[in-house]
Amino acid sequence: MTDDQLLGPRAHGGACGSAVLKAVAEDFQVDEVLDIPLSGAGEHLWLWVEKRNLNTEEAARRLARAAGVPARNISYAGLKDRQALTRQWFSLHLPGKADPELAKAEDETLKILQRGRHQRKLQRGAHSANGFTLRLTELKADHAELDARLERIKTEGVPNYFGLQRFGHEGGNVHGAREYANRQELPVQRNLRSRLLSAGRSYLFNRVLAERVAAGSWNQARIGDLLAFTDSRSFFPAGEAECSDPRLAMLDLHPTGPLWGAGESPASGDVQALEMQVAATEPSIAKWLAEAGMKHERRILRLPMGGLSWHYPEPDILQLEFVLPTGCFATAVVRELVSLAGQTDI
Repeated sequence: MTDDQLLGPRAHGGACGSAVLKAVAEDFQVDEVLDIPLSGAGEHLWLWVEKRNLNTEEAARRLARAAGVPARNISYAGLKDRQALTRQWFSLHLPGKADPELAKAEDETLKILQRGRHQRKLQRGAHSANGFTLRLTELKADHAELDARLERIKTEGVPNYFGLQRFGHEGGNVHGAREYANRQELPVQRNLRSRLLSAGRSYLFNRVLAERVAAGSWNQARIGDLLAFTDSRSFFPAGEAECSDPRLAMLDLHPTGPLWGAGESPASGDVQALEMQVAATEPSIAKWLAEAGMKHERRILRLPMGGLSWHYPEPDILQLEFVLPTGCFATAVVRELVSLAGQTDI
């Protein structure tokens, strides 16, 4: 599958030029934002870990081996990119045990920066945001054009597409989801089942968002929309008054799209018709998601960035800094700026 089939049209015009992202791990840095003060006591040891070119699941396995505990005793808030320099929290359940010696888990790819005890384990999705520092190298683009595009993005946001990494190489996860959906079966392996269900939902969401971008309504509330605040999973219907809410222009409130599950889209009017029309193009996937027990949820269509700033350390390098809500992709921002030829894995 092509990038355009998995994502959709750009909202702010064609790419301003080209660049390379992730030439080295330091070019893509992610810091988990977690506002939970540690109590200093309890059965759970929390670790602030720096990872370089190492995925979250492998880091968790290494920590488990070093601590001498089952992998199920290790928790983390979210998955972070492998090809990157990332800092995130893990927790180890150690009832009745002293802090273990974890030096065997550390090397040039994993460093433990901080540790502390707490009464509870780290829950998935507990982090409030992710901070990004990106360096686009081998930049071939006009700085003035990039600056103008970034100013527009700062004011208007970008489409909140799921990134290509959600879909696997050349959309392999979507192909896998289709194969199981056509048989109306679920993978036995839990990790594979979770990955394919997530890819199916994300693909349908991206298709709806692509239609809204093409229509110019991805960043506008329409009667029948379901609206949500940036950091909230709850949503409410939009009537005439809600469509004029000033918080829409402030990028605090946004229209949402479907994360498909059981039942019809809870949107109404033309918005519901569009979402049902997209689902009808992939009827086996929509049915498969519903019968797998997935609940219909919503995701904001527009992605706002906190603290967006940028500068040029060298004429051919653009450095970006911003904060995104959890579950959102920094590559959605980059895609509105430049093309990354030959880098379809990000």
